[in-house]
Amino acid sequence: MAAEKVALVTAGGSGMGAGAARRLAADGFRVAILSSSGKGEALAAELGGFGVTGSNKSNDDLKRLVDDALAKWGRIDVLVNSAGHGPRAPITEITDEQWHTGLDTYLLNVVRPTRLVTPVMQAQKGGAIINISTAWAFEPSAMFPTSAVFRAGLAAFTKIFTDTHAADNIRMNNVLPGWIDSLPATDARRDSVPLKRYGKVEEIAATISFLASDGAAYITGQNIRVDGGLTRSV
Repeated sequence: MAAEKVALVTAGGSGMGAGAARRLAADGFRVAILSSSGKGEALAAELGGFGVTGSNKSNDDLKRLVDDALAKWGRIDVLVNSAGHGPRAPITEITDEQWHTGLDTYLLNVVRPTRLVTPVMQAQKGGAIINISTAWAFEPSAMFPTSAVFRAGLAAFTKIFTDTHAADNIRMNNVLPGWIDSLPATDARRDSVPLKRYGKVEEIAATISFLASDGAAYITGQNIRVDGGLTRSV
């Protein structure tokens, strides 16, 4: 690439977040990773970047990630927002506290770092934000109630954000994975997928890589299903 570019990945110590970090580093990005487990620091060091051990529920930890990236590299071109796992229970048995945890896990995990990187990207006159959502955001499943509810909200947030910041050349898109091989496999789940297999972390990473690239410069405000045909829209 003509100029060195920088990507931040939150909740990037394992799973799809880690896969995204590996792929972006292979694409030539400088990569910084936030992870609560400490795995992000080790992975970032392996990839020639740096990691912060902290939580995407903490504005202070996220600010440290952003500030350290700016101090080290002077810019932020891509933000990838991954997430952990929120509460699951029958819909009427989810407590207020669990709903608030779901909000923190699946919606505010995007809102918080987006607030921090948007002024940076405005000054640069461009940037891309990519959120790892879920295939069940629009066709919700009782298996994942807090995820489905708040990621439907994430889709609304994304549309409002892109309406507001398209003029700044800042793009935001959501990737909607189905059953991916970072999860335990079961025959029933595999058989529910038209392609009759689990998706690969690397396939989610490849989608993120494209959305971060110049080839996706005209794509914004979208929810892109990567689920083997499990969910379909007209």
